[in-house]
Amino acid sequence: MLDLNAEYLSPWLLSILTDAMNAGVRIFFILTIAYIGIRFLKMGLTRLETLLIKHRAQEEPHSEATSKRIKTLIGLIQTIGLATIWIIASIMALDQMGLDITPILAGAGIIGLAIGFGAQNLVRDMINGFFIILENQIRVGDVAVVNGTGGLVERISFRTITLRDQAGVVHVFPNGTILTLANMTKEWSAYVMEISIAYKEDTDRVVEVMKEVGKELQQHPDFHAHILEPIEIFGVDQFRESEVVMKARIKTQPMKQWNVGREYRRRLKKAFEAHDIEIPFPHRTLYMGEASPPFMTSSGATKQPA
Repeated sequence: MLDLNAEYLSPWLLSILTDAMNAGVRIFFILTIAYIGIRFLKMGLTRLETLLIKHRAQEEPHSEATSKRIKTLIGLIQTIGLATIWIIASIMALDQMGLDITPILAGAGIIGLAIGFGAQNLVRDMINGFFIILENQIRVGDVAVVNGTGGLVERISFRTITLRDQAGVVHVFPNGTILTLANMTKEWSAYVMEISIAYKEDTDRVVEVMKEVGKELQQHPDFHAHILEPIEIFGVDQFRESEVVMKARIKTQPMKQWNVGREYRRRLKKAFEAHDIEIPFPHRTLYMGEASPPFMTSSGATKQPA
């Protein structure tokens, strides 16, 4: 009886052992492929990181922020890639172990669909934030205008951009809601001015005075490093009701345009006063006409006009 049971169980055990060995070999093969894929992924991302840093270094030399930003993006891509590879390898390994993975795939699909509907704004914010950081549209410390609101950029993440305006108010913008983005301090800045003068003034003489003030300001030791080029005088820009508008621009280092512009305006006012150049102001002239003479009515009475 024992011999019969042994003869009966031997092929069954042999089949189980054979299937287990085959499944083990296939699982080992799957894990090996996954490991090779991970190695290739890391090598490729490392190479991509080096190329991006070299490319950005030509535009922004000696910028540590560029290197940190690229490393952050590469780290995010690597995390997503590793998670994807391990999830696929785990599901394939479970299938080789004889488990029914259909419920797992169905459940994952339902969960993914629910997350997709519930977190579509979050996904949109993350994608937009990824490209904002990748393309270096703005950086922490820049002055930017987002959706019409200006301020100092205090924080950038894959989900939001945080600005603080001059009044100290903090504005938080989800990246997916950003429709317009203007960086006022990228690479270089400029202070654009509209200078009003009276109609009686000689515009050529005014231009010479403006250039002389700009030259003196650029040579000043406190402002020399901030001004990149001599002042640009565009000329007569507008004719208004009581003034002629001259337009000019001073190109400066990022974030320095306001200080330079205020100092230039202060010096220009003093120069206009020294050269008797009139800065106009709104005014009205009233003409008082004579009263109308009285007139006669049909009855002969004299009437005064109303």
